[in-house]
Amino acid sequence: MKQALITIIIISTIISCKNTPPEPIIEYQQSKGVFICNEGNYTYGNASLSFYEPEARSIQNNVFYNANNFPLGDVCMSAAITDTLAFLVVNNSGKIFVINTNTFKHIATISDLTSPRYIYFISNTKAYITDLYNTNITVINPQTFNKTGNIAIGNGTEQITTFGTFAFVTGWSFNNKIYKINIDTDILTDSLTVTRQPNSIVIDRNNKLWVLSDGGFPGIPGGQDTAALTKIDAESFQIEKTFKFASLEPSPTQLTINATKDTLFFINSAWSESADSYKGIYRMPVNSDNLPERSFIPQNEKLFYGLGIDPANSDIYVSDAIDYIQKGIVYRYSSEGNIIDSFKTDIIPSYFVFKK
Repeated sequence: MKQALITIIIISTIISCKNTPPEPIIEYQQSKGVFICNEGNYTYGNASLSFYEPEARSIQNNVFYNANNFPLGDVCMSAAITDTLAFLVVNNSGKIFVINTNTFKHIATISDLTSPRYIYFISNTKAYITDLYNTNITVINPQTFNKTGNIAIGNGTEQITTFGTFAFVTGWSFNNKIYKINIDTDILTDSLTVTRQPNSIVIDRNNKLWVLSDGGFPGIPGGQDTAALTKIDAESFQIEKTFKFASLEPSPTQLTINATKDTLFFINSAWSESADSYKGIYRMPVNSDNLPERSFIPQNEKLFYGLGIDPANSDIYVSDAIDYIQKGIVYRYSSEGNIIDSFKTDIIPSYFVFKK
């Protein structure tokens, strides 16, 4: 009787599985908007992609899965757009998925990457991929999606910006270097020592590089440093000024710049709850002689995690990771800090890419 019952259950399960229809694929056709990378939980493979339309104030979540019927993978770290293609960097999966920016359909996959962080387009036929653990920068052709070379750095790399014929790359994890690469020859030509753990870099309207360093954390190899914002002349590759934070407590991240490239923005966080009063988004004119004393948009009860500035109108997008478990929230502010909209995305929204 028991064996017969078990057999019936197994057969019923098989039949029900066979009769389960596949999930329908959604046919998107999107124009102007904002891609939002949701990291998901590390090792859970639940990263996702959202798309927000500012004019309609409409959010669509899980668009990669809905358009392709397979998951994005483990930790969607960042993304970048060239022409009608978006390159989605999925860090812990060691892959970059290429999709059409209008339909969100999968076009290609760049595999066999170690721990990719960011992709930066040097030209129509060349892009650099930074990596947390690979000590080389991977060079690809974004038209064919093939790897075309490597640039030996000797350490992991993070964000990139360019000026003239050079790319400037931050070396983040346990590092304190900015690397200068000739983009014509793909050769490392120089490096500059800054405050420990430079996590983000931008270039302003005066051709000055701005590098934000979080200083590391207690127990870091080489010792923790005080966080700093460093101003570097892009042409001479010399430090002009270092703006040191007041103590070891601040851990600033997500340096970005407005549409006119005359004002910097970043998230200031801290290692302890006792420093809640100064957590938030800070803004700083590029001609300022001092770090801002107070937040431009206070964090209050939120947990600010990702920051993006619309390159068309300087609207500010900041994500609230809440508790890193439930679905996060994105807040959209005007350039003057007035709230415009807020909407729920997916788990740990962290990176914004603006589609013209």
